[in-house]
Amino acid sequence: MSTVIEKKTLEPVSTQTPEPARQTPPAPNVRREITGDMICLITYDRPDFAANVFDRKTLEELGEHLGFIETHSNLRGLVLSSAKDNIFVAGADLNSLAKAKDPAELRDLIELGQDTFNRLAALKVPTVAAIHGACVGGGYEVTLACDLRVATEDKATKIGLPETQLGIIPAWGGSTRLPRLIGLPAALDIILAGKTVPGRKAHKLGMVDAIVPCEKLMDVAQQLVVEGGRKPRGHKRPSGKKLFALNNRLTSALIDKRARPGVLKRTRGHYPAIIKALEVMTEGLKTNVARSLEMEADAIVDLTKTDTSANLIQIFFMQERARKLDVVRNRETPRMQRGAVTGAGVMGSGIAQWLSSRGMDITLRDINAEAVARGMDNACKVYDQGVKRRKMTVPEARQGLDRISPVYEPVPMKRAEFVIEAAVEQMELKEDLFHQLEDLTSRETILATNTSALSISHLARNLLVPERVIGIHFFNPVHRMQLVEVIRGEQTDPDVLHRAVKFVQQIGKMPVVVKDSPGFVVNRILMPYLIEAAVLFEQGADIKAIDESMLEFGMPMGPLRLIDEVGVDVARHVCDTLAGPCKLEVPKVLGRMLDKKWLGRKTGKGFYLHKGKRSEPNVDDIKLMRDDQAANRALSQLQSRMVLLMVNEAARCLEEEIVEQPGDIDFAMIMGTGFAPFRGGPLHFADTFGIPRVVREMNFLVDTGERQFRPCDLLTEMSQANKKFYPKG
Repeated sequence: MSTVIEKKTLEPVSTQTPEPARQTPPAPNVRREITGDMICLITYDRPDFAANVFDRKTLEELGEHLGFIETHSNLRGLVLSSAKDNIFVAGADLNSLAKAKDPAELRDLIELGQDTFNRLAALKVPTVAAIHGACVGGGYEVTLACDLRVATEDKATKIGLPETQLGIIPAWGGSTRLPRLIGLPAALDIILAGKTVPGRKAHKLGMVDAIVPCEKLMDVAQQLVVEGGRKPRGHKRPSGKKLFALNNRLTSALIDKRARPGVLKRTRGHYPAIIKALEVMTEGLKTNVARSLEMEADAIVDLTKTDTSANLIQIFFMQERARKLDVVRNRETPRMQRGAVTGAGVMGSGIAQWLSSRGMDITLRDINAEAVARGMDNACKVYDQGVKRRKMTVPEARQGLDRISPVYEPVPMKRAEFVIEAAVEQMELKEDLFHQLEDLTSRETILATNTSALSISHLARNLLVPERVIGIHFFNPVHRMQLVEVIRGEQTDPDVLHRAVKFVQQIGKMPVVVKDSPGFVVNRILMPYLIEAAVLFEQGADIKAIDESMLEFGMPMGPLRLIDEVGVDVARHVCDTLAGPCKLEVPKVLGRMLDKKWLGRKTGKGFYLHKGKRSEPNVDDIKLMRDDQAANRALSQLQSRMVLLMVNEAARCLEEEIVEQPGDIDFAMIMGTGFAPFRGGPLHFADTFGIPRVVREMNFLVDTGERQFRPCDLLTEMSQANKKFYPKG
């Protein structure tokens, strides 16, 4: 369909002396056009930004355009779309929410959004949202106010309401309109989990009414307007009796009663937004839309007062910082296209799979054909999982696997832009490998190691060009973990560091830059925690009690269970590596378990007995590992001891300038270990708990003879000066 931009009447040319030039008004966030078929096209296009978001200015502009439609009865309908390549609207401007300290100011912003979207819903002409790219949060809520939604089948299209992951709820109509669109059970599944789904999945759920190729999006959307906004063929939305059966008073009350215990059990009460969303959605269906929207506004105002919401929103900003991190500002960095991975074990093959899935040509090398074959088999399994979970299609998986070239003999890699070494954690072996890599690659090739604890500077010291050596530490499993530690050695060239950070961002991971130091950040802070858990076990604490105490704190997995998952052998190796530099004592129980070949999940026995997906404490056999049988401590005491050690080590990392700022440590621990996100990370937790209280409790334990709790100098100084890691928080 042809598009005609609204024309203005031309004014005659003036012959008078021109007035002084006026300042050019800012470009609008929302544009309006009228087609030859008298269809109004409203296009979101925030100038000078890659993404569209809803802030006050955008909402007001949208309101002005709606006023135009309300007063022009000759228009046939409205189509909403975006001019961005891969973004429809990426939700509300979180800066606006974070800065709205006054509840009245926040409520005013929420009610402005609700009123604007209500006006959209009340238009007397057909309204269609043409969705391509990310359409989340407020971006999806504005489409819910339309009569119909059409989305592209492109991979870039993601649709959903992730607000509960930020400690808030959808409050611009999402909690009200989505249950009325697709039924309460399906809407709860989306909103309580904070899900975003691909276009095809959204169509299957009824969240959108049609799915089309990108090139047909606007034509189909405008055709639906011409047809009067009737539901297209193949739509999946429930309606009539079926929708009533899902949304009546009795059903909503029953769903609330059944869902609430499960939510509380899963969240342990740490995420109030999920319970609040459940309340608003189930109670909202018992009343009218206006009252339900009022409940949304009440809920979000209450939730933004909580530490949980503030911490979760701060994590979002940390993620954005990692995605945009620029070590050398304003330098163009070409995308990397080809590289190599040396070591085809679980980590090496996982890295190769991820890089190839991002369009890179990768050489995967190991010492023999059997090792390479196992690596390729592992990569193939990850691709198969991706297909089963609908993360990719069969052709995409096949093409990705084809981009991996398996080799088991030394081959020239002069064209490789980077090589990542992922061999076993033995310094002598890695040094030999890097000497080989120097001969096989060009002087411009980045030589990276995936070591989790060994010194980057030591590894580079005898090379001809040590400046190109860097650490790029992925976490297992590679295809699920977003964090990557980028470790700069003493000799690492700043340009190499810059290129490494851009490489990590290019492949869709989040970098945190750290200085070369034993264990870097994540393992450095994690190991004292795991060691203390093992020590508590040796002293007689119950396996389940130890893990339960940290689950109650908010960790995704208990420490003893975590040791089993990573492998007792791996945990012992990292302990040995960090023991000297970090003054740690390796628990005897780990050595005894190794002697019995109890390696955790990989052998079926460790602190737990593992049978498929089921695990239970290894109660009888594990008693043989203890030196004594001390009395069990209360869960709060177990929790306090393990958390305090993480706080202390995190502060020590900051004290030693391993990272630039406290946020780097908190971000790394949340993304790398799952440290309770609602607590904001170990240093943010210390601020909330009170640093004087942290130091007081640690000194009490030191006085009882437990030297590992001696607070670092930074914590002691901050306690005395009553300072915080986040003074503005």
